[in-house]
Amino acid sequence: MRFTIERAVLLKALNHVQSVVERRNTIPVLSNILFRAEGEEIRLTATDLDIEMVETATADIAQPGATTLPAHMMYDIVRKLPDGAQLEIEQGPDETRLTVRSSRAQFSLQVLPVSEFPDLSSGDMTHKFTLGAGDLKRLIEKTRFAISTEETRYYLNGIYLHEVKAGGGSLLRAVATDGHRLAQVQLELPKGAESLPGVIVPRKAVFELHKLLEDEKAEIAVSLSQSKIRFEAGSVVLTSKLIDSTFPDYERVIPKSNDKVLEVDCRLFAEAVDRVSTVSSEKGRAVKLALEEGLLTLSVNNPDSGSAQEELPVDYKADAMEIGFNAKYLLDVAGQLEDEKARFLLADAGSPSLIQQIGDDTALYVLMPMRV
Repeated sequence: MRFTIERAVLLKALNHVQSVVERRNTIPVLSNILFRAEGEEIRLTATDLDIEMVETATADIAQPGATTLPAHMMYDIVRKLPDGAQLEIEQGPDETRLTVRSSRAQFSLQVLPVSEFPDLSSGDMTHKFTLGAGDLKRLIEKTRFAISTEETRYYLNGIYLHEVKAGGGSLLRAVATDGHRLAQVQLELPKGAESLPGVIVPRKAVFELHKLLEDEKAEIAVSLSQSKIRFEAGSVVLTSKLIDSTFPDYERVIPKSNDKVLEVDCRLFAEAVDRVSTVSSEKGRAVKLALEEGLLTLSVNNPDSGSAQEELPVDYKADAMEIGFNAKYLLDVAGQLEDEKARFLLADAGSPSLIQQIGDDTALYVLMPMRV
């Protein structure tokens, strides 16, 4: 195998695929990237056995072939070469070593056989549709903060994508929850996604996919089966196993009869929460919201460092009440509210609260209260 490639082209491709590779592997070949040179391009493949990332890049192929190279070492070598450099990559008769040359720099790297590299992309996909990159990015950004990191509840370690019927039509809905908060966002069901099975896309795949959605006007080809999902974004293909479990009945925790309505300025509210939570030694400490007609008082009391209080004028006409929330969770939700005004639907100090942007019924958030 021998080919020549521009540094910038190879660096972009390596940047995408190497992030899939774990730093520590019990299987040596999983620390490598599969390079396959044929025609007028090279194809780079990386996997951790749950996710596979493939990127295609243009190169001048002198001799086709394939090998596997250490992912992070190769990325670091290319990253440290000067802008505008040309790389010549060659594997000679010695199948255990490969040479990388650029100007006066030369590296000899150990490689592993292609036959040891696993293939995750095989298998038929039963559903195929396209989705705008901007729409897919919004589904991810509005929900990923609520994905659980608790490995024992692995069925919550991803975003639940599924079809729902509403108002005589069909919607594609994304939901994530960690048991303390829930995020739900939906959009019109894309053509071809009818009868879509409910699937849980794992957290790592969600974050890797988000990195690929640079051009919001691009179209992303999505295909899936009961066990895998694939996203094709330009020259990159991301294939991931799905979480093999049933997502809980999340609709049961979305309050339907909260009758106390609080309307606040999103920016002023987020800034006030951020300020008063400063005295908290951990973001997990509760922020107390004390409500009376026309006024919201936010307060934090930390026995170790002090206390803080701030008042905000709000639109609130119900009975006076107090409720506490995790400061970090409040800020996470506030970070998703893009419009000027947000609406809180409250019941009492012990019941979950519903939060939405005024004028946007495509996204909602549920927060469980804390004792204060």
